[in-house]
Amino acid sequence: MIAAMLGLAAILHTSAMAFAALKWGGVVYLLYMAWQALRERGALAVDTEIKPRSSGRVILTAILINILNPKLSIFFLAFLPQFIAVDEAHPLTRMVELSFVFMAMTFAVFAVYGLFAASVRDRVITRPKVMAWLRRSFAAGFALLGAKLAFAER
Repeated sequence: MIAAMLGLAAILHTSAMAFAALKWGGVVYLLYMAWQALRERGALAVDTEIKPRSSGRVILTAILINILNPKLSIFFLAFLPQFIAVDEAHPLTRMVELSFVFMAMTFAVFAVYGLFAASVRDRVITRPKVMAWLRRSFAAGFALLGAKLAFAER
């Protein structure tokens, strides 16, 4: 996977045409997403029925999402080694320790996010004006990102 990413990065770095094609494809897609968000009438549609799921199912889904997400592996391989001394007796053990510290901190932060989101969920989705402004905000965000990408240099 890393070889594929490096190969794609090398192609985009050396080929101005490939970079421009990918860039403008991204611009068109972001502007399309903005248009779709604005074109919808009314508030964002949110499924208000919460289907109960077992704790085991939720945990399995979370584990699979993280294991199959290449960004996390790339982060661990790129960021954590700088905190391991060159003369470390057991570098793998130290890497695992740092990984567990990172995971514990991430869990704590996401737990707070989840508690906050759960506390405001009903107040947001039951108000059509709030949902309409949320939809407009998404559209504006997509449009601004598209504009930023359109004017981006290499």
